Amino acid sequence: MPYVNIKITREGATPEQKQALIQGATQLLVDVLGKNPKTTVVVIDEVDTDNWGVAGESITVRRARGE
Repeated sequence: MPYVNIKITREGATPEQKQALIQGATQLLVDVLGKNPKTTVVVIDEVDTDNWGVAGESITVRRARGE
């Protein structure tokens, strides 16, 4: 049973976008590895931008600077 964990920042991904991620990740495993979509699990974790860092800074700080 494949398990995919997608982590995104909590910045307003719509339910439709999340559904597209779930469908796309599932289909990728079907296409590339021949996995059964009925046993493929996809979990989306949304992380606050204060808790996600790049290059030593939180995403909150980078977004405030326009990056």
